Amino acid sequence: MSHLADQVFVPLNIAVLTVSDTRTHETDTSGQLLADRLTAAGHRLAARVLLKDDLYRIRAQVAAWIADDEVQVVLVTGGTGFTGRDSTPEAVACLLDKQVDGFGELFRQISVADIGTSTVQSRALAGLSNATLVCCVPGSTNACRTAWDGILAEQLDARHRPCNFVAHLKSAPACETRA
Repeated sequence: MSHLADQVFVPLNIAVLTVSDTRTHETDTSGQLLADRLTAAGHRLAARVLLKDDLYRIRAQVAAWIADDEVQVVLVTGGTGFTGRDSTPEAVACLLDKQVDGFGELFRQISVADIGTSTVQSRALAGLSNATLVCCVPGSTNACRTAWDGILAEQLDARHRPCNFVAHLKSAPACETRA
């Protein structure tokens, strides 16, 4: 951790979207885990929304956050599998200016220790759009834990070297939590 000593932490404004046909805010352990992890790390929860798995509603919500000057990162959990209702990658991919191919690759690599070859059915993805990082991960709480602990905690920390995503994100004023 000595590589973090001479750098300054930059709190980010992060929105969390849970995509689920069955969860409620009370039963959304995945969205809650992400909200808890990001605030514990010193970031701000800019907004938290739960939507049914509907391609156009997902796309509209993510697009609104990409356009919002206060939201720097969007974390989407759910809808990344292969069932007929899973549409998160299709909803989000067309909004991205640049894809972060390594995100999905690394997520699947570190997931193999927990779920073995089932990791090939994850369509986790990430990209940048309007200087906003958008990351889509599976809906299980364990997958969210894997994504945060194994990738996002470091990549959303300006002190992480040799590189992180903070320098690529729009500057944003402090924001209050929104529903």
